[in-house]
Amino acid sequence: MSPQKIALLTDSCADLTPELALENHIFVVPLRILCADGEYADGVDIHGADIYRRLRAGELPQTSLPAGETIGAVLEKIAREGYDGVIAVMLSSGLSGTYNLTRLIAEECTGITIRVYDSISGSLGMGLTVLQLAEDIRNGMSWEELTERRAPQLIAGTFPFFSVDTLEYLQKGGRIGKVAATAGTLLQIKPIITFAPDGQLQSVAKVRGRNQVIDKLVSMTADRCGDHKRYNLAVANGGAPEEMALVRQKLTAALPNYDHIWEGEIDGTLSVYIGDGVLGAAVQVLD
Repeated sequence: MSPQKIALLTDSCADLTPELALENHIFVVPLRILCADGEYADGVDIHGADIYRRLRAGELPQTSLPAGETIGAVLEKIAREGYDGVIAVMLSSGLSGTYNLTRLIAEECTGITIRVYDSISGSLGMGLTVLQLAEDIRNGMSWEELTERRAPQLIAGTFPFFSVDTLEYLQKGGRIGKVAATAGTLLQIKPIITFAPDGQLQSVAKVRGRNQVIDKLVSMTADRCGDHKRYNLAVANGGAPEEMALVRQKLTAALPNYDHIWEGEIDGTLSVYIGDGVLGAAVQVLD
């Protein structure tokens, strides 16, 4: 029997506000952040702003997977609330073991059907996917359609871009992968990063100065949309809300026919690696 009552599960890197998660019945598992003074749960008792303060003070927090028991407890809670199916969309396996851990725990769960997906993304990309799935569930899309076709299609059609103000933390955190650290600081060179096909971070452009960052984010997002007629948009920021408003304004002018536009704030986990002054824009094609 196909599940009728379907829940959504993601992790704290999806950058959903508590309100958005609640109204869309999305369950969120926090990643853990290990600081000099102890361990915190991302989005629960530590947020992006706390991380920026620590980074500026010279501390370099470490990030860690959610505890297995936490994932298990959330899945039990979902079952208790009468759901019989769960679609989980987790942080890119190229950045974290969260997806694999969730998959292994899901295999042990009985009495509830669980499908776990690697978002090959983070932040906006994950948020867009779970919010669109929430809408599809409300519209009565079947379990088969959601799990066989819709979720993979949304993941493949979601393109987030981020500007980072500095590559210092990506380098220190060993997450730089395909993002070569440049001597760009003196020249005010700002890299634009996205997710590579293997789910790691990859630098796709470099611009000089902050104003060009905003225009480049918008133009790259519009290019990825191409000739698609139906799409969702998202914008995000880490410590730069005014500039995010400008990104939103320019993005909606460039791509006015969106179904939805969502806003997010970069979570603590990703902030450890990218610092503050971050702007993001994303498109998710629907046709």
